[in-house]
Amino acid sequence: MLETILALYSIYTFMRLYISVMQIGYINDEKRKDPVLMPAGKYLVAANYAVAKEKLSLIETFVDYLMFVWWVLAGFSLLASVIHVDGNIMQAVLFLFGFIAINFVVGLPFQLYQTFKIDEDFGFNKMTTKMFILDTVKSTALFIIIGGVIFALLAWIITSYENWWLWGFLMMFTIAIMANVLMPFFMSLFNKFSPMEEGELRDAITKLMDQAGLKSDGIFIMDASKRDSRLNAFFGGLGKSKRVVLFDTLVEKLNKKELLAVLGHELGHFSHGDIWKNIALMGVLLFISFYLFGHLPDSLFTQMGVVPEAGVQIAMLMLLLPLVSFVFTPFMSYVSRHNEYAADEFGSEMAGKENLVSALMKLITENKAFPKSHPLVIFFYYTHPPVLERLKELGYDASNVVIEEPALPNDGIFAYMADKKE
Repeated sequence: MLETILALYSIYTFMRLYISVMQIGYINDEKRKDPVLMPAGKYLVAANYAVAKEKLSLIETFVDYLMFVWWVLAGFSLLASVIHVDGNIMQAVLFLFGFIAINFVVGLPFQLYQTFKIDEDFGFNKMTTKMFILDTVKSTALFIIIGGVIFALLAWIITSYENWWLWGFLMMFTIAIMANVLMPFFMSLFNKFSPMEEGELRDAITKLMDQAGLKSDGIFIMDASKRDSRLNAFFGGLGKSKRVVLFDTLVEKLNKKELLAVLGHELGHFSHGDIWKNIALMGVLLFISFYLFGHLPDSLFTQMGVVPEAGVQIAMLMLLLPLVSFVFTPFMSYVSRHNEYAADEFGSEMAGKENLVSALMKLITENKAFPKSHPLVIFFYYTHPPVLERLKELGYDASNVVIEEPALPNDGIFAYMADKKE
């Protein structure tokens, strides 16, 4: 059984490495062609940023594979021999804390390199070393408290019920739903949320939400710029009462009409019930994963030199979950892309097609998002359709549009596009 799992994980790792290599080669080829959607200089920067991230991901994937092999061949038995406490639940919690701590230490250099080297070089990172340390301390403390409770409950279920996988699934699915509701609270521990001042923009957002049948639980500006220069926005909570959160970078870079178009897109997800669809898909994935891992034979753990106690079983679930997720990723990505097209249509109807196109073009430029990807990357990983396809669905073929410096004014994209059409 151990040999089968190692073989499956090896195939999974090879596929991830192959996709990354193909993506790097594809972008390096495309960046030498005529630019699309952004000026030549920014097009090249976006390509180099995408390649830099992919190269780091390539190394990280290989290290993850080495760590997986080490855990199943020696790591679990070594960690189990070190941790000895009274009580099955406490033993499981400490074992899992040790498991996660080791993985965190191994992965920390990649996180640091991404933040303070790649993101720094390409003008994204605004985080200081002090802020990074404080964030790490806060997130660690939060994880110890919440993660400890979750691990203890799951360990208790495993030790108490023969069909623990079913009850474990129900518990984790419930927690996942609660996390969507509580996410704004957790984020407030790391960022400042300031209520949007009364005025024309706030009134326009409220009116837009009323049209979609959504009640605002508050409209807030998040100080995202103190860590990162990317643009984003999201709705927090479930049901018909939601908190609107706008990154301060988004408010700074987009004009009012473009901002409303972006929010109109997000309201499309609400109107179509996409949040609940995503939760249902996640539930199916969790159910299948818990079922599979709940039926792993004891002989597997014997081969790894450990007893199938709660801590080891949960750690094995965490190790193998990415493999199972990878199998379902293409289907989930396809569903998500379909939902994005529908949300684009909804947003364009609410706030104007030209405003959504203008916003999309600004978003990819400001976020340095290279507009092209290898078909395998799109098939497996793209939860949003390629921006060129999104624009085409909105009625604008950007493939023949050449954009030159200086950057476009906020309200001049469509006139400019018409002039540049061949």
